Amino acid sequence: MRKQVEKSHYQFHKYMSKKRWMSVWHQIDEVSRFKPSRVLEIGPGPGVFKSAARSFGLQVETLDIDPELKPDHVAPAEAMPFEDNEFDVACAFQMLEHVPYDLSLKIFKEMCRVARYGVVISLPDAEAVWPFSLYIPFRGGIQFHVVRPFRNKMIHTFDGEHYWEINKVGYELKKVLSDFYGSDDKVLIKHFKVFDNPYHHFMVYSAREIGV
Repeated sequence: MRKQVEKSHYQFHKYMSKKRWMSVWHQIDEVSRFKPSRVLEIGPGPGVFKSAARSFGLQVETLDIDPELKPDHVAPAEAMPFEDNEFDVACAFQMLEHVPYDLSLKIFKEMCRVARYGVVISLPDAEAVWPFSLYIPFRGGIQFHVVRPFRNKMIHTFDGEHYWEINKVGYELKKVLSDFYGSDDKVLIKHFKVFDNPYHHFMVYSAREIGV
């Protein structure tokens, strides 16, 4: 696969919206729950996750095909140069949609292979929702999404970056969850949309014997 964007694509005001910052919080939160000593991130982009995670004691190594992004490992994600279970956690955030669907599944399988305890991914979800927040006295705040009515699923057209997205025609959430089922020793333990950024849909997988 060729790189899709130049390094300049990741300029702060162009790339790091407040919504994306909210996703970074969830990235660190989900990965840190595994209490990993060694984390592999596939497709680091500008390196925000690695830099922020390091501040909280997470040791992150990155892998990408683009040496200009200065990853720790330059290699194709579908054929990682690592032994089985070499890392505690493997993660890829808003990355797998940048390759054709079949290839994204191969990369995901590689992530399950090299991760001992857990795999954390996020993917774009095109389903249109309305976010609602309520405050209930003595109970606190409640946040939830309501799917916008009367909207047909869109057909995805490659836009130079995304080959596919969840909840577009042919990539319904049920199908994606089934295809990204995990592996013999990794199981899906939860999936969710980020409330402040519902375009980002997280999936968290854990080794069967531990859970988080």
